[in-house]
Amino acid sequence: MLFSTSALTKILTSFALLLPSIYYFVKRYWLTEIVEEEEDAQFTEGVTNPPLLKKYVTIKSYHVPKTGFTYPSIRTFFRQHPQIDRLPTEPTPLPLLVAVHGLGGSIAQFDQILPSLINVAPTLAIDLPGCGSSSFQPEEKKAYTAHALVHLLAVVIEKHRNMEANQGVILFCHSMGCSLGCLLASTTSPYKDLISRYVCAVVAICPAVPLSLKQRVALRMALLIPESVFEYQRKRDRCGGTGSPSVARFVGPKADKRTKKLQLIFNKQSRTAVWRRMASGGLLPNSSSDPPFDGIPGQKIWQGMKMPIFLVAGKDDHITPADNICAIASWLGHRDAVKECNLSKADKGKAGEHGQPRETIEQGLKARAGNIVRDSTSAQDREAASTKPTIPEQDSSTSTTSVFQATILPSPAAHALLYTKDTARILSAHMRKFLSNVDERLDPGWQLHYLNQGGKWDVKNLGKWREVIPVSKPIAGFFRALKTLRDVDERHTPKVFVEEWSPRHGNGKDGLGSIAAIIDITHDAPVYDPDVLLSGGISYTKWPTVSKFPPTADRVKAFIELVDSIHADMVSGSHDFEPGVHRLIAVHCHYGFNRTGFFIVAYMVEKLGWTLKNAIAEFAEAKGPGIRHAHFIDELYAQYPNESGEDG
Repeated sequence: MLFSTSALTKILTSFALLLPSIYYFVKRYWLTEIVEEEEDAQFTEGVTNPPLLKKYVTIKSYHVPKTGFTYPSIRTFFRQHPQIDRLPTEPTPLPLLVAVHGLGGSIAQFDQILPSLINVAPTLAIDLPGCGSSSFQPEEKKAYTAHALVHLLAVVIEKHRNMEANQGVILFCHSMGCSLGCLLASTTSPYKDLISRYVCAVVAICPAVPLSLKQRVALRMALLIPESVFEYQRKRDRCGGTGSPSVARFVGPKADKRTKKLQLIFNKQSRTAVWRRMASGGLLPNSSSDPPFDGIPGQKIWQGMKMPIFLVAGKDDHITPADNICAIASWLGHRDAVKECNLSKADKGKAGEHGQPRETIEQGLKARAGNIVRDSTSAQDREAASTKPTIPEQDSSTSTTSVFQATILPSPAAHALLYTKDTARILSAHMRKFLSNVDERLDPGWQLHYLNQGGKWDVKNLGKWREVIPVSKPIAGFFRALKTLRDVDERHTPKVFVEEWSPRHGNGKDGLGSIAAIIDITHDAPVYDPDVLLSGGISYTKWPTVSKFPPTADRVKAFIELVDSIHADMVSGSHDFEPGVHRLIAVHCHYGFNRTGFFIVAYMVEKLGWTLKNAIAEFAEAKGPGIRHAHFIDELYAQYPNESGEDG
């Protein structure tokens, strides 16, 4: 007998004790992997190749003369601005917007903010070699150093930039992509002669700062581990799928399920061999390389950033902590400029437009008239700028950038804030404001105004107005949204409106509530006679706003005060109405979608206790299709960063 009875009993007992652990491991890792792969194959395809990328992506080969490397299969996204020929081109065309992803990332991670970019200017992005859908070719380690990647990016940008027209470049970088962007843009970078003279602004999302000695030692030790063992450790780190440590590390403890699934996909798609090459050649200093590499850009390189800069961090980010942008801001002489985007309802009105000048939209529009491109330089300065500028070193206590913005997005914003839906909308709104300060042509509101050469009542716009439903269903039991009335219209005219909707005639045409007051937020004089409304028992208030531009926080505050005043008059019984009639407040701009929706949703959030998501959905349900301009919705998320969850 091979084993004695007692020995066999001990073996079986030990095995029995191990069974729960074996079962747990199989359930947590092996079975989870199989189930998730089967269920999420379609989701993964949608993440890797979302519709926008699928439509404008090509696979291209790029040869980099400086390094001698050829990258034969690089996924390249490029979309020209659809109205580029109708927008001003002086003194230069609209800049080329370039997205640069980070270590282990891909351009798919920009999918949530790409719509905000492509609608204002030509947009370019690539999957770096071995990342996303780009091939892992060549495989030489030197092809994945920061030196090689910076030269590759310069080649790609120059192939898509309008060099003849001296087109500028604005970089949108995430994580390690910020380091590559900094090396491209800085006048104190070893690579300043590539394209830095054309970089007119940089948006750095979750930027890194140089590793500490302890971090450098730990990374060097990790890179000494054989690649197969390293790959095994990564798989083990993914045990538990969306609940694994590898996911939590990037998305934070409060992430939604969708963001966790995205992160798991991105982690799986990150090739170990590529990650190790880029980490070794892009994060760690190497004095023996040619040229010597100092690692992640630090104070010297950042102080060479002489263009407008927008730094963004997430409060819950532990990969590149929010303290990083505080350090960078200090290097640039803006140590007190970092703002934490965490406004309460009580504070929102005091803060103005998140650090922007406190002006009304009307004043802002006047400032834009005849000022297509913000350009404070003299003709002599512009002529000098046509050659490579030489900018002297400045003390770190001196501001070195003309436009600077630094924002910490509130919890749950983490390293994944770029592709988390809610935080991506907040980010898009802040980017819009930043870009409009760099070049007014990059404001979607400015472009819409410029391109809308026809009058509001020309044949095309009159046809659009006629197609819009005149009066919405009740919204939150408090509002209705209208399109503007017209005296010359047969149906949507004050005389007919009073008969159908005045509280003197019951609960309105649909029986769901009358209209006791109208707030007209169009900018021009009304094209109908308000006196007809007043004589019919409907109060009228003219409160002008400008179309195309999202309302500021101050304007929202004033609107809320106006509505509260009108509602107080209604409650006090100052209106003539029948007993038992439900009275609503109607708001209208021209069509009743964007400005009207923005103000109504803001009131619902601030005064009626709705979450932002549900308020937007309620408005869309009552006044389909809802708020049409994406930059209006982005601005709502920026003004209410802590109100975007679901109702409890």
